[in-house]
Parts: sequence; C-alpha cells; structure tokens
Amino acid sequence: MGDNKEEKKSVVEIAGLDLFNFAVDREDIKTLIAHLPKETECKPEAVEYELQLLKIIITGWSISFFLGENPLRDELAESFWKSIHEFSGTLSESTQLMTGQDINYFQILKERLDMYVEALAEKPEATEPVAVIGPVFARVCGNADDVFAIMTGSKIFIITVASVKEYLEAIELQ
Repeated sequence: MGDNKEEKKSVVEIAGLDLFNFAVDREDIKTLIAHLPKETECKPEAVEYELQLLKIIITGWSISFFLGENPLRDELAESFWKSIHEFSGTLSESTQLMTGQDINYFQILKERLDMYVEALAEKPEATEPVAVIGPVFARVCGNADDVFAIMTGSKIFIITVASVKEYLEAIELQ
C-alpha cells in the first residue's frame, strides 16, 4: 500500500514539474506574437509580457478546475505554484540585477490572477470564461477594444486549457 502512495507522489511531482515547464515555455507565445496583426493598437511587447502571465495563471487555474474533487488536486497545485514561486524569485532577482528595478514577479502574477477572477465573478452570466478573459487581457495590454488583443488572449486561454486537460487525462490524474 505504501508503494502505491509513493508512486502517486512521484507522479504528482513529475506532473507539477511538467506543467511548470509547459507554463513557462514560450514557443506558443512566440507564434501568437508572430501572427499578431500590425493593425493591433496594443504594443507587441505588452501583449507578449501579458501572454506569459496569462499562460501561467491559466495553467494553475486549469489544474484546480480539471481535478475538481480529486484528492491529488491540492498537492499538484501546490507543486506547480511552488515551482512558479521559485521561478518568479529568480526572474525578479535577474531583473533587479539587469535594470536596478525591484520587481516582484510572483506578486504581479497574484495581482493578475485576482484581476481575472474578479472579472469572472462580475460576469456570472458568461457561460464561457474565455468571453471574459479575452477583453480583460486586451485592457491590461492597453486597449480593451482591440479585437486582435482580445483574440490573442482568448487563444492562449483556449490553448492552455486544452493542453492542461489533455495532459491530465494522459497521465490519468483526471
């Protein structure tokens, strides 16, 4: 019986690391930025920065959403967010060394998460979270009415949610 718990624990640790690596991987973000129309009124740098934040947030959100009542949900979410916290600390230190500015990347992630959760709570009638996330994403990028930014934020949301769901199904945690 103890062996099964150890096996599950290692699966959760591996899954936490895999999902962390997915969340900070930038290939899909680079693709979205490469296809961002020139007509967008938002600065591509702002869109790229916010895409990375949103991808991390949605990965963490998806873990909790898809695992629902699974007893491993909290352990996996904790593993994921612990890795994100460590990554954020390293990123914050590097940024401070390079720019002299003191930033707290993890605090920025928490603020963005709170902002998206609040926006979803304000629109309980929205049947799809993506309908709320896209416009909020565009607003944070500098123009709430920029259809290209709305679509780009919506795309990263859809891609991320689908990828996390597929991964959790593949490792049979869901």
